[in-house]
Amino acid sequence: MSRVQLIDAATTTADRRALLAPIQSAFGSTPAMFRAVANSPAALKSMWAAFGALGGGVIPAKLGEQIAVAVADRNACEYCLAAHTALGRKAGASADEMSAAQMGESSDPRTAAALRFALKLVEQRGQVADGDVQALRTAGFDDEAIVEILAHVALNLFTNYVNVAFAVPVDFPAVPLRRAAR
Repeated sequence: MSRVQLIDAATTTADRRALLAPIQSAFGSTPAMFRAVANSPAALKSMWAAFGALGGGVIPAKLGEQIAVAVADRNACEYCLAAHTALGRKAGASADEMSAAQMGESSDPRTAAALRFALKLVEQRGQVADGDVQALRTAGFDDEAIVEILAHVALNLFTNYVNVAFAVPVDFPAVPLRRAAR
């Protein structure tokens, strides 16, 4: 059971209902994570805006979802792992690509570099070295893309923490965590 109320758009305030409407439209339903965050209209506005902004960035949706599953697995966030695995498949990733990304791996050298950097950010709390950033440049990422990779990690840390801290019930097809195997 969620540790915070899951806001029901049908019975909440007009401002929360207005914020939940585009989410409902995008997903066809309102995922529990957004219903939990809707307890704070400011937090929901921030989260939804970040998803929108990064969705229009230079990092392709597929890579964004691969980063999300790597971060989710590392943070033991079953909700985000399930949600972003499904979204990654919709973005064109195969089941094998999403499974590999969950472990921070990819057969594509560019994707592998991005995943290594993303996990290093998480594991070392942002304390990366010049060589870590240079490895991304060598893999073909420019500064715009490098900053967006970090932004994807930061957004996913927020969503992971929401779901783990508040025990938000998973409403996407479950995907087993692999973190315990490390």
